[in-house]
Amino acid sequence: MRIIIVGDGKVGSALAVQLSREGHDIVVIDNNKMVLQETEQSWDVSVVHGNGASMKIQKMANVEGSDLLIAATSADETNILCCILAKKLGCRHAIARVRNPDYYYQLNLLKEELGVSMVINPEYATAQEIFRLLQFPSFLKRDSFAKGRVEIVEVELRDGNPLVGTVLSDLRKKMKVKVLACAVERGKEAFIPDGNFFLSSGDRVSFTASSDDLAKLIRNLGLEEKKVKDVMIIGGSRIAYYLAESLLNYGSSVKLIEIDEQRCQQLAELLPKATIIHADGSDKSVLDSEGLGQVDAVVTLTDIDEENLIVSMYANFLDVFKVITKINRTEYNEVLSGKGIDCVISPKDLCCTDIVRYVRALGNRRGASALTLHRIVGDKVEALEFQVNKALPQLGKRLADIKLKPNTLIACLTRRGRIIIPEGSTTLEKDDTVIVVVNSDRVLNNLNDIFLED
Repeated sequence: MRIIIVGDGKVGSALAVQLSREGHDIVVIDNNKMVLQETEQSWDVSVVHGNGASMKIQKMANVEGSDLLIAATSADETNILCCILAKKLGCRHAIARVRNPDYYYQLNLLKEELGVSMVINPEYATAQEIFRLLQFPSFLKRDSFAKGRVEIVEVELRDGNPLVGTVLSDLRKKMKVKVLACAVERGKEAFIPDGNFFLSSGDRVSFTASSDDLAKLIRNLGLEEKKVKDVMIIGGSRIAYYLAESLLNYGSSVKLIEIDEQRCQQLAELLPKATIIHADGSDKSVLDSEGLGQVDAVVTLTDIDEENLIVSMYANFLDVFKVITKINRTEYNEVLSGKGIDCVISPKDLCCTDIVRYVRALGNRRGASALTLHRIVGDKVEALEFQVNKALPQLGKRLADIKLKPNTLIACLTRRGRIIIPEGSTTLEKDDTVIVVVNSDRVLNNLNDIFLED
């Protein structure tokens, strides 16, 4: 597909790299010549210098002959205008990144009238991701499929865990819950395991299970069950506002530390039930006096990665039960693992994943497109959800009789609302939703891509 990306910032550049790797014809529009030159030299993309909300610039980029425009500048108004103009010129689809809460809620109601195909709010999506993790704090990562009925959760196996030394063929019998280990991160390697795989101490294992079985899964894994009641948030960003609002509605108490006095006043008005502290959240004396070591969870949400990392490491040193760290520069995630930074959230990555899933669905022409896409195991593995249609050649066949491509796993099926953890006798039926796990260097546009040809 031909895709126009307006804005060569963090999100725009990450999208350009990912979508270019997947074989799309990418054109990047930006006002900054130096940034564009670097992008053009580093990646197989075309660039246009100028204002992406200008009709002249959009015509230079041949927006009218494109399949999709993604507006990801730093200004919400510019992004909305880019999308409206692109649709008027004849671009088939348009995605706007909108961060202002007022615009976001209104734009979702006016998408069709404005011609916007999709609205992305990275801050809201990040807050919801963090909130879901705090509901089950024993999990390092948590992703939902099948409209929330199926979960893939990541846990770390430590010394003494009952699963250490277990072969995966015995997993369900030992766990006494319907569960499947769909991916394992061991050191720098990622595995999509088969039944002969042995689990070791230090493994980070991604389990597929029904949402109803999550509490049972925690108990049977020997993990500590704890409801997060007291949460400290460092930084008063939009993410912090969205998160605090969700936590307060959930019944948790929230203490938020923000260095900017004016922002503190705004947050105090928006969140009257929260405790808003005007102070430097990276100052150790402030953290100690505000009781960092006594809270159930700490979430670091400042705009500076280094501050988030230092505060998170200090919270881990104080044995805070759950610590979540927001990081923009995710290229160092591998280095951070095992250094007291276990649970990392990236707004940029969440935003890019949502858009890539949409693009893959648009590009599909041969079968059921991906309904949901999540990157797991440090982005080394992808879990995708597909719907089975009547044209699938493997329809009605047992999984034991179907040959899958290497490093491919069918992790779960849902059939008329019923969750099925697959076995060899399980069949694929029309309208099933199927969760597939593959290495992230492979691109799955549809369900047919997982099968070996007969």
